[in-house]
Amino acid sequence: MNYLLVSPNFPISQEFFAKGLKEKGINVLGVGSESYDALSQTLKDNLVEYFRVNDLEDYEEVFRAVAFLTYKHGKIDRIESNDEYWLELDARLREDFNVYGVKPKQLELTKYKSKMKTMFKEAGARVAKGYAANNKEELNGILKKLELPLIAKPDNGVGSANTYKLLTQRDVEEFINEWNEKVSYFFEEFVENGVLCTYDGLINQHGDIVFETSFIYTQPTLDLVNNGLDYANIIEPNIDPKLKELGQRIVYKFGMRERFFHIEFFRLPDGEYIALEYNNRIAGGTCIDLYNYSYNISLYEIYADVVLDKKIKDIVTNKYTLSLSRRNRYQYKNSLEDIKAKYSYSIRMITTVPEVFSAAMGNTIIIISVENKEQITEVMNYVYEKI
Repeated sequence: MNYLLVSPNFPISQEFFAKGLKEKGINVLGVGSESYDALSQTLKDNLVEYFRVNDLEDYEEVFRAVAFLTYKHGKIDRIESNDEYWLELDARLREDFNVYGVKPKQLELTKYKSKMKTMFKEAGARVAKGYAANNKEELNGILKKLELPLIAKPDNGVGSANTYKLLTQRDVEEFINEWNEKVSYFFEEFVENGVLCTYDGLINQHGDIVFETSFIYTQPTLDLVNNGLDYANIIEPNIDPKLKELGQRIVYKFGMRERFFHIEFFRLPDGEYIALEYNNRIAGGTCIDLYNYSYNISLYEIYADVVLDKKIKDIVTNKYTLSLSRRNRYQYKNSLEDIKAKYSYSIRMITTVPEVFSAAMGNTIIIISVENKEQITEVMNYVYEKI
C-alpha cells in the first residue's frame, strides 16, 4: 500500500503518523514545499520518498509530483494532510487520481457552515439560528431576522480565523465597513452561558466509530485568540450519554469513512446541546497527545490499523486528563519546576508551543492526569495562580 502525506513536516504530528504507518508495513511517501534537509530525522527515516514542490498552492505542480510518484511507486492508495488548510487539496487529488477517501463534493458538507447546519438539523441536532450572506444587502436582510448579539464567521473558513463577535450596532457597522464581500459570511445567534465541548473520534472503513472521546474547553476559542486567556481542555472518563448519542447520529449522518472527526458543541445549563461545527480531521495542537495520554494508547498506530482494515479493541479510560496552557505574558506564582516537583507522579507531558500557534494555544502546554474532579480544581488553581 502506498500512502501519500501532503505537507509531511507540518503539523508535527505528521511525522508520527508516518512512523505509525511504516511500522505497519505501509509505504509512506511525501510531497511538500519544505526542503528535504529541513525535514526531521524521524520523518526522513519513515518516508520512502519525498518530492519537493515550490508551492503546495500550485495545483498543477502538485499534480505533476503525485503523477511522478505514481509512475515510480505504483497506484497511490491514500492521500492525507491531517491539516484543515489542505483538506481541499487532498480531496481534489483523490478525485483526480481515483484514490479512496473524501472527494470534493462530500467535503462541501463540512467545508461550508451553511451546509453543515443543514446536516446537523437533519441529524436531529439543535443549532443556533443563522443565515449565510454573500453581500451587504443580504446581511441587511438577515439583521431583520436575527437580534444582536451575533457571531459572524466565513461560510468557508478554518477554525476561528476572521470570526467576529457582533455585540452592538457599532460592531455591525465596523464589520460592514471592513467586509469586502469577496468572502461569504455566516451569521448566527450568539449562544449565552454555553460550555464549549467536543465529541471527537475515529471512524473505520465501514463507518463504525472505533474511538470516541470528549473534552471541555474552559474558554471559547474565539476568546482565547482575541484576549490571550489561560485555558485548559479536560477529558473526563465518561462521555455524557446525551452527547454521545447525539454525536453518533451526526457522525453517521455525514457518512465519512476512515477519518478522524472533531465536532464542537455548546452544552447549555439545562443539559441540552447545540451543535456548532463538524471538523473533518483530528483536533489540532496537542489534542492527539491529550487523547493518547488519557487513554494510554497510540492513535498513530490505531489509525494505521484502521487504514489496513484491522479490528480495533475497545478503548476506555478511568482517568481525568487536563491539557493546561500557560502564556509568557503572565507572571505565574508557581514555576514549571514547581509544577514538576508537585505533580511529578501525574505529569504526562510539558512542551513549548510553536510561535505560529501561540496566539490560540499559549506558549507552554502541560498535560496532567488526575483521579477525580476535586484534583482538577486543585491543579488548575496551582498552575494558573498569578503573582
